[in-house]
Amino acid sequence: MSLAEKGFKVLIIDDSPVARKLVELPLVESGYTVLLASSGREGIELFEKHRPVVVITDWTMPDLTGKDICERIRSSSKNPYTYVVVVTAQTGKENLVEALALGADDYLTKPFHRGELVARVGAGARITGLQRQIEGKNKQLEELALTDALTGLPNRRAIEDWAGTQLSSAARHGFPFWVALADLDHFKQVNDTFGHDAGDAVLKRFAKILKSSLRRGDLCGRLGGEEFLLVLTHAKKEDALRVIERIRIELSSAPVTFAGCTVAVTASFGLAGFEGSQKASTFVRLREMADAALYSAKRDGRNRIEFMPAPAY
Repeated sequence: MSLAEKGFKVLIIDDSPVARKLVELPLVESGYTVLLASSGREGIELFEKHRPVVVITDWTMPDLTGKDICERIRSSSKNPYTYVVVVTAQTGKENLVEALALGADDYLTKPFHRGELVARVGAGARITGLQRQIEGKNKQLEELALTDALTGLPNRRAIEDWAGTQLSSAARHGFPFWVALADLDHFKQVNDTFGHDAGDAVLKRFAKILKSSLRRGDLCGRLGGEEFLLVLTHAKKEDALRVIERIRIELSSAPVTFAGCTVAVTASFGLAGFEGSQKASTFVRLREMADAALYSAKRDGRNRIEFMPAPAY
């Protein structure tokens, strides 16, 4: 498959209709999708909207110069990378050096050879395509580094990063923030009796219940083993307890069958946090309080929720 057949977009920015046509025709004939801008500002708008793989811009324009275009493209924080080719009638090396220093990847001087234009765009498209593949793989690796492989939930690192930010916001704006720890009861017995495949199935089922029970603005993740963590915000204590109780009931009300045997699966929960009128604590401290509440739930019979009140200040 050729680069053009992959649907790569090329943006041409030039205030001269004749110059635009001279660049456009050979690229269209080569199969590229071409976007045209008659001014620098229109070019930036099209760039932001379409994120083309290659931008071909004139160096001298009345509103935004090629220098301005290069600076704005390179200052954009959004991915993916775009290959920039500057076209100029000036043969002085100073301008070319400046263009490359400002972020241009290549340049052409007018008049240019049609075949050279297509070849340079092809080279830019290949480089950009490889760059975008790398960016995509890096993003996948980053997501994997923040995701529990078995359940698909955020892992400990992702939870701590997100929760720390949310906790700071809660303290600043005065909205409620709750941390709940959940631990599956007698989980070791499931693994020992039915095998790790059965244990994995229980973990996945519990993860599914958690995800379906929380609002988009809340978070649930797996800390490791059979321990999970939930963060709920913008909710009163009674509402947070109601959500966790619903999760507890849904898990315990549907026994799981393994190898012809039916097993009741339950979980214990510990909740800690603060209302907007109370002074916020650190996330580590809230986790410790939730862990203490979870220990109480385990000690007092399991399959229950315990709440640890915030200390008085």
